[in-house]
Amino acid sequence: MEPMAAPSPGKCHKANEVIALIGDKWTVHIVMQLATGKKRFSEIERSVDGISRKMLTTTLRGLERDGYVTREVFPTIPPRVEYELTNFGRELSCPLRALGDWAAANHDRVLAARRAYDNRVED
Repeated sequence: MEPMAAPSPGKCHKANEVIALIGDKWTVHIVMQLATGKKRFSEIERSVDGISRKMLTTTLRGLERDGYVTREVFPTIPPRVEYELTNFGRELSCPLRALGDWAAANHDRVLAARRAYDNRVED
């Protein structure tokens, strides 16, 4: 495989600005959960192992702010809130799914590389 040309600094800045949110581990989990359809806050919370309510709220707000997610509040007691991917968010789920598939397929290779590195560093 030939090396790719380095992107321009302006292009890197734009990419970094977008990737700052979508590269977060919680964002990936949440987007992939919402890729299967509309979810209530508590459903997302249960399906994303290890996330705190505060982090879930913060991440969902960021996704909503950037246009990936919509939030709908129903006037019930207590209020019911549902989240859903926008078309833009569904577009994002495609490369994230591809990256997840690649990561799962290469998990053993990464672990082997880590072991080899750790063995070299220890010697």
